[in-house]
Amino acid sequence: MRTISLLARLGLAAVWLVSGWIKAADPVESVVAVRAYELLPESLVRPVAIGLPALEIALGLLLLIGLGTRLAALASAALLLVLIAGIVSAWARGLQIDCGCFGGGGVDTSVTGWTYAQEILRDIGFLALAVWLAVFPASLLALGPGSRGGRVATAGDHDDDA
Repeated sequence: MRTISLLARLGLAAVWLVSGWIKAADPVESVVAVRAYELLPESLVRPVAIGLPALEIALGLLLLIGLGTRLAALASAALLLVLIAGIVSAWARGLQIDCGCFGGGGVDTSVTGWTYAQEILRDIGFLALAVWLAVFPASLLALGPGSRGGRVATAGDHDDDA
């Protein structure tokens, strides 16, 4: 289990770090991406466009080092649910936008229902990693208390790692 959790932790960390880094590197494009969803009042577009990459990078770093894994996994799951809801909303309203999940964003007339379905399925896969880590946060090479591999748990041990 700890090896599977390590792979899930590192995989989800990579997703957040890459996604956050790309968005942080081009804040103007991030604003365009957030605005394209047409969900937020204009006064919140810029704060969300700036805050989202910071949150993604923070979650990625926590998962990478294995600190607060369960909490980072739960926050990841919540964020992924919000992102999935945003994509579903754009699709349902007939918008044709690049999701901006890994940079880019804005109007994209090449986007189809299949494009949205693929993005949702991809994010459900990431959500599965987050749920796994929320249930099984202990993994190898983690800094968090109760997360390190290498010893057999006893009946009195708690595997919280929150």
